[in-house]
Amino acid sequence: MHKLIAELLRLYLPFDALPPDVLALHLQGQQNAPVSLTGSDGLTRAMMIPFRKTKGADSEAHWTRLCEVANALQTTLSLPAPAVSISGGDAYYLWLSLETPVPADRAQAFLERLRDAHFPEIELAPDAVRAPVALPPCLHPRTGRWAAFIHPGMGASFADEPGLDMQPPPNGQAGFLEGLESIDAEGFERVWRLLEPAAVSTPVAASRDTPVPVSEPGPATAPPAGLLLKDATLEDIVRHLHARNIEPTFRHLIA
Repeated sequence: MHKLIAELLRLYLPFDALPPDVLALHLQGQQNAPVSLTGSDGLTRAMMIPFRKTKGADSEAHWTRLCEVANALQTTLSLPAPAVSISGGDAYYLWLSLETPVPADRAQAFLERLRDAHFPEIELAPDAVRAPVALPPCLHPRTGRWAAFIHPGMGASFADEPGLDMQPPPNGQAGFLEGLESIDAEGFERVWRLLEPAAVSTPVAASRDTPVPVSEPGPATAPPAGLLLKDATLEDIVRHLHARNIEPTFRHLIA
């Protein structure tokens, strides 16, 4: 549990998010404690992008859309690979981490610029970076299923039910986070300028009802690590866990 908490603090949580004992109870499913990704100092170092199942849409549409956005953030904007989680309810989430905290208003504007350019059909609350979130792993209060970080290659298998029946092992959850990098200050400023409204091209400024085409790398370009365009085999996932010194079990493979 200590390793998982250390990774959550490294990537997402403000220094005063929750007392360690309360956070531990939350991660163990003994207490539901939504947490804001903005600290009491008004600074934010993480953002979450929701991809919810839409009534009448294909059962995997929200997963496919997440993959398109995650790939675009990496190939088009050269950002680090985000974490992926299932909600325990009906959604997937992408988690972006900032190396240097920024004022919440600026983080909100940054997230909205990303939305306008790459996922215009998704609604974002005006206080998305301040509002408390259900930090994985945790129990969903309505379904009783577990929210959890997942291996991206297994995302499609959760399209119908994005939740786990049993608690994911903390070491497995930490293993999915420990290789991730935060967006550094230079990368944040570069993307901020690139996505300024005046700099956005006409196709990017399309209607929010029209998905924005995602740029794909040319055939000679090696795909960056972390792209979500394929489903991983069990062998891929075992290698991923072994690389992090985690001995996989069945519970690791589904968490």
